Amino acid sequence: PAWVTLEVVQGGFATGRYVAEGPIEPWENELLQSLPGGRQSLPQDSNTDAGPRHQLNAWYLSDDGLAELWTRLANRTYSVQVPEEGALLVVAWMMANGFEGLALDLVASLYPLIDRLRFYPRPVDRPVAGGAMVHLRTAGEVAEQLKSVQVPQQVEAMNSAHSVWNPLRDRLLQMWLSTYENDWPCQLWPETWPTDRKRWLAEYANASAKHPQSRHLHQRSTFQVMRDALERCPTNSADLSARDVGRLRQVVDEVVARHGAPGTERHERSRLVQQELASLPTHREIAGIVADRLDTFPSDGGVANLNPVLEPVEIRDSSFAVPSPIAQKTQRTLEAPIENLVEAGVIGSAEVLAQVVPQISSQVAAAGIEDPELRHLYSQIYQAFRSRRSLLLLNLEHQVQLEELPWVAVLDRYRKPTLKTGEGATQTLRQLTMLGITSFPQTIFPNPFVRELAALANSAEIEVPFVEEIATDIFMGTFTKKWREAAVIASSTLEGSLYQRYYDLPLPSDWAAAPPTETGLLAKAATRWGVKVAEDFAHICQQRSKEASAGDGSFTARNGAVIEQSQILTTHNLAPLVSELGLAQPLTALAPHLAIDVFDWIAREQTAPRSDWRSNLHMLKNTAYAWRQAIFLLSMADQDTQRSVIGTWRARWSEEPYDWRHRFEPALIGLERVLASERFDEAGRIGNGRRFLGWSVGPHWLHAPQ
Repeated sequence: PAWVTLEVVQGGFATGRYVAEGPIEPWENELLQSLPGGRQSLPQDSNTDAGPRHQLNAWYLSDDGLAELWTRLANRTYSVQVPEEGALLVVAWMMANGFEGLALDLVASLYPLIDRLRFYPRPVDRPVAGGAMVHLRTAGEVAEQLKSVQVPQQVEAMNSAHSVWNPLRDRLLQMWLSTYENDWPCQLWPETWPTDRKRWLAEYANASAKHPQSRHLHQRSTFQVMRDALERCPTNSADLSARDVGRLRQVVDEVVARHGAPGTERHERSRLVQQELASLPTHREIAGIVADRLDTFPSDGGVANLNPVLEPVEIRDSSFAVPSPIAQKTQRTLEAPIENLVEAGVIGSAEVLAQVVPQISSQVAAAGIEDPELRHLYSQIYQAFRSRRSLLLLNLEHQVQLEELPWVAVLDRYRKPTLKTGEGATQTLRQLTMLGITSFPQTIFPNPFVRELAALANSAEIEVPFVEEIATDIFMGTFTKKWREAAVIASSTLEGSLYQRYYDLPLPSDWAAAPPTETGLLAKAATRWGVKVAEDFAHICQQRSKEASAGDGSFTARNGAVIEQSQILTTHNLAPLVSELGLAQPLTALAPHLAIDVFDWIAREQTAPRSDWRSNLHMLKNTAYAWRQAIFLLSMADQDTQRSVIGTWRARWSEEPYDWRHRFEPALIGLERVLASERFDEAGRIGNGRRFLGWSVGPHWLHAPQ
């Protein structure tokens, strides 16, 4: 069925496996053993004819199982990590509230996969919290990451050298020095030689077994020369030739010259420093202690106060601060208002922001449900659904929608939007839009973030034609009608602005009288694959993309140039959101600072060293998109402010390396001349100025000879 959560790998490809299937997990085995009659623990890959999933699903549909589900539902002691895991909780709620018929219909729709999928939730010991606070990772997830921290091989080698091998070498050196007379070894033999030799060789064998990668084990090392000589001298030097004794003397003298003889001040001082280094706790030790502290919190939630978790640790009677890498990992569990996480750097990009937004939008989506248990359940299913990875789809197909899940479709009838819920959705939509624009002004809204904004707009009953970023390798050459609608709003909102002049945006009247396409179809009449499309919009994008032609290029580059023009024409959601939500006034005050931040980001990205052509292509695309964002922001300001900001850009530009200044200057000249009321020609030029686009069919002018 379309609603099954598929395993999707990078690139949007489905593996054919179901996420809610998978191997039987330990907690499922424990539950199986606790059922009436019990059963033996099943192997991890057991999920076929033995029917463990069928048995568990069937038990949860029994009176005892439904009672267990209802108790967990009321106490909120469950976790839904895959949408399917909430299905039988919905059944339990319906049975408890007198909707047996609907519950049976739902079970019937699930039954074909009842022997394969986990339709029951994961039990937890403590209630799972919900509310306006968000976290990037749960305490349980971060604790597991910290427990898997490994000691780097170089650090482990250094510690073993300081704590094991250096003391061994010192004692071996001291033994040979005790045989010296007249500057030659093997002249005197202490009475304790046989005993000392036997003890040392035993310690050496033990160290070699525990630390087999040490450089001291290399056959040609000074350590091995002294050890080999010791092996051949059980009581005297009879087994060593004159050449062997000479070689031994050379090695011993070399070690003494380099490190000092054992017992001397120089040697002792060096060894004391090394011992102190070796006694320091490793990151693995500290991470384990921090993980144990996290284990005291509910594993499925965040941590509101990290001070007790990150306080100094006590190891071997000494106190040590938690190292920065471990602290940064731990801070991902911080539970706080989303703005605080952005300010603290826990949320460091628009992509990460999109990961936590469902924790907020799920509360808004569930707000219209009166029953508190059902409201919390809906929120949990919503968040699990938003964690699904998107499929790579062709022919304008859309991703599975939340409402297509049978157990969610049943719940939707209990959602009753009110004026209060609509106002809450509107406020949240405004808050998240401003947060996305002001926190990461250099980045277009990622598709997951766009989906959450669209869901909030739907709850608020605000009509905004949201558009997503399209993958260049699956672009089908056309766009659905919402792209045209967004472009019309952008043209109306930005008429006469810097953005409109810089990108030669069509005027509103141009859209009203859009020319027919080459096929003679207008946007209103065209359909492809059963979907209404805007052929005239696609035709305009194709025509405008010719500016990016600079020679031969792949179909991916040609598609990318067309898609970039669609983003330019629609402002990739900015103009529709600013217009519909009334954000122009607050953005006007922030625009100058945001635009300067974007330029600084562009300069850093463009001047950072890159070794391969692919990373350069990504850089050009992303910085051109950021440039577009900055010009949109500048369009919110008056002309004097625009001149001032571009003057600041010029000053920042002058501080960068000459090579980049020479290459990038045409972009600045082009913007300055547009600000002076000039216009680009069809090739995107104004004298020495160039319009900065990210895609190029052929060599990009920023990297090609001027």
